[in-house]
Amino acid sequence: MDDAAAEFCPDCLKSQALCLCATISPVENRVFLLILQHPQEQDRDLGTARLAIRYFANSALKVGLSWPNLAKALGRNADPKKWGVLYLGPAQLPPDTLRGIIALDKAGAPLSDAAPALAGLEGVVLLDGTWSQAKALWWRNAWLLKLRRLVLHTGSPSLYGKLRKEPRRESVSTLEAAAFAMSRLEQSPALETHMLASFRTLLQRYRDRRNTASGHPTPPAD
Repeated sequence: MDDAAAEFCPDCLKSQALCLCATISPVENRVFLLILQHPQEQDRDLGTARLAIRYFANSALKVGLSWPNLAKALGRNADPKKWGVLYLGPAQLPPDTLRGIIALDKAGAPLSDAAPALAGLEGVVLLDGTWSQAKALWWRNAWLLKLRRLVLHTGSPSLYGKLRKEPRRESVSTLEAAAFAMSRLEQSPALETHMLASFRTLLQRYRDRRNTASGHPTPPAD
């Protein structure tokens, strides 16, 4: 391995200064996490997909534009009816909606009782990339329409703050989405706490490195 390659982690692809892999111990999750990443997602420093899957023993990251069906994307047989996908389209949520995962029916309306639908999920799909890239993945993979549509109501903006512009106030990073969804599907609140703590560490290291390079002191987090 040459010196240039040694500067980057082979797992998360981040520089050694930003790599958090040594601090992560994967959990044995029941609900499989599948992340589909657009091939043009190039943000090594602030991208979180490869970091997110490090937290889960039962997970996979696939890079590409389209797959014929869920089984091809996953690499094994799977029943689409028992899988969910983070929905990118509009959803009319009641103003008093509590923080959590909202399951939608085929018409895009929230289910009155989402518990049975969520309890029966065997896996969940997250789309990784910029907003336009994620939408491209959605439209190029028609089989996603066969999965249960899920909406995350986090109640707070992304920890990215001003570091990365999000298209919607409720938009969050792939890691934040995985932390929020999986901690609830796995009924493990500590999982979200741990993942977000790591994400804050990544963002602070990024700020420190950026400000050191510019010769300015590190400002407080956004």
